[in-house]
Amino acid sequence: MPAGLTDAWGRVCVAGTLTYVNCASVRLTMRIQTLFTGAKLLALVIIIVAGAIQLGQGHTQLEDRVWKGEHNIGGIALALYSGLFAYGGWNYLNFVTEELKDPYKNLPRAIWVALPLVTVVYVLVNVAYLVVLSPSDILASNAVAVAFGSEVLGPLKYSIPVFVALSTFGSLNGILFTSGRLFLAGAREGHLPPILSFIHVHAHTPVPALMITCLLSLVMLGGDIIFLINCLSFVLWLSIGAAIAALLWLRRSRPNLKRPIRVHTALPITFLAGCTYLVVVPMITEPISTGMGILMTLSGILVYLVGVVWKNKPYWLIHIHEEITYLLQKLLMVVEPEQEADVPLLSHTNNHH
Repeated sequence: MPAGLTDAWGRVCVAGTLTYVNCASVRLTMRIQTLFTGAKLLALVIIIVAGAIQLGQGHTQLEDRVWKGEHNIGGIALALYSGLFAYGGWNYLNFVTEELKDPYKNLPRAIWVALPLVTVVYVLVNVAYLVVLSPSDILASNAVAVAFGSEVLGPLKYSIPVFVALSTFGSLNGILFTSGRLFLAGAREGHLPPILSFIHVHAHTPVPALMITCLLSLVMLGGDIIFLINCLSFVLWLSIGAAIAALLWLRRSRPNLKRPIRVHTALPITFLAGCTYLVVVPMITEPISTGMGILMTLSGILVYLVGVVWKNKPYWLIHIHEEITYLLQKLLMVVEPEQEADVPLLSHTNNHH
């Protein structure tokens, strides 16, 4: 079997396995996430310590290497896309607030503790990379940690690819867990097919939402990773910027709304300025990937018009939708979240039949 096909099948197997685990048990999913996050942190600590030792032994090329390369407004924006992609976890946490205990207390606490910790760790890791590797070495490597290990870790270098794989595995697990909840929330608000808001009768997991997340992930497997990151980041920061603009508008138009979590207005204004930079500049410097992001975003308008705005749908279309929903409920053993776990599937549709 060709290497490319083997690699593709490996990705399909990993995504399928993790989707099954997410569908089967939230507790098992969280245990896997904790285990693989621990493995990632262990690898990062090893890299940081090795970099510190190299620095202490007189490898002081760091200052020169930091400023090498081209520096322009467009390049910085695209570099931020790749950099901020690594810090995306702060945003995914907001997708699972319903499953957090005391989210008004624990969500801000998680953000305030995790963001500085992750920032410090990643900065130190990058310092270690630049102590050992030249910018050309970093650009030439598909896995910088592996190149770093080959240079300085001796026999331990063979453990780094394993840690990289574990890190990737854990990241995919976390994204599947959180992104599935995003589809569930959209369906519950009426912006997506209702079946995506249904949960398993026993496991209490959003099986349809997780399966569509896995399917969309597999569709994107063949794309270039940098192109995908640029495309995703453009849509992400456009959406976040729109949300922040809406927040500022509500601050002005409805100042008396209940707000359990408040921040000074200067923070969202500064954040919105950053989002504007991350959206506008790449549209000029990287029109192809950002253009694809715009097309994907605009494609949602047609879906919204047909699925939400169009109220008087013909009976035959409603009937087909109900039949497909009922069939998927039986196949996946899912019900509306408001129903009890062991009641018959879709009782009102049973009456219809």
